[in-house]
Amino acid sequence: MSNGIEIVVAHHERATLRVGDLFLKVDTDRERAGVEAGALVLAPVPTPRVVWHEPPVLAVAAVPGVALGNYGEPSAGSAADWAAAGAAVRRLHEAPLPPWPGRGPEELAARLEEECAWLLANGVLPADLVTVNRRAAETVLRPWTPVFAHGDLQPAHVFVDGGEVTGVIDWSEAGRGPGLYDLAVLTLGHPEHLGDVLAGYGAGVDVEAVRGWWSYRALIAVRWLVEHGYDPAAPGCELDVLRARLTRSCRPAPGSCG
Repeated sequence: MSNGIEIVVAHHERATLRVGDLFLKVDTDRERAGVEAGALVLAPVPTPRVVWHEPPVLAVAAVPGVALGNYGEPSAGSAADWAAAGAAVRRLHEAPLPPWPGRGPEELAARLEEECAWLLANGVLPADLVTVNRRAAETVLRPWTPVFAHGDLQPAHVFVDGGEVTGVIDWSEAGRGPGLYDLAVLTLGHPEHLGDVLAGYGAGVDVEAVRGWWSYRALIAVRWLVEHGYDPAAPGCELDVLRARLTRSCRPAPGSCG
């Protein structure tokens, strides 16, 4: 392995550097960094080992295995890998709640309203695309029983090896939250693996609610992605997720959506 420094991600809020098998995470928000350090200790799933924590820097060890997938790319993970991820998420959701609070439906609804207003005011997305997806997203913004939630469970944050989860990374958004949001973020852009994830997670999941959270996540993510130089229009990413909802809404009445 190279002894050089690799910039994994860098923007005005956070930066992550890799030096050998060590990741140095620099966060301008010390509270958020503290949340990540605490979650790494409390989570009942494989996580990176905390080497040291000296705000604003958190140093963690690399985890074995390979990432389950990335948005916009086919996943090399097997059905067993995705099922293992679902089982790990269930263990997390059944764990005792972390001591710090999370965001409730009212705060998430306010975020949705703000982001949709920005998308429309700046002509970033067609109005019908925003409207249909916002309607779907609003159906899940109702009171829920909070669980220990990861909060940003992208497939790139789940590492697997041979049908086992070897590590779950990037816990800065962890807290008390809606469990179905974790399942939605995990499968966003990979709907073909939702069944595998639920096979590992277990019964009792409202699949339509997961789809509602897909719409929510995609809508609130677009502005951040655009402002940080990422492309939400890449194949399999956020805009494709939003368009899929619009397509489904049109099926009962062909031609009614323009």
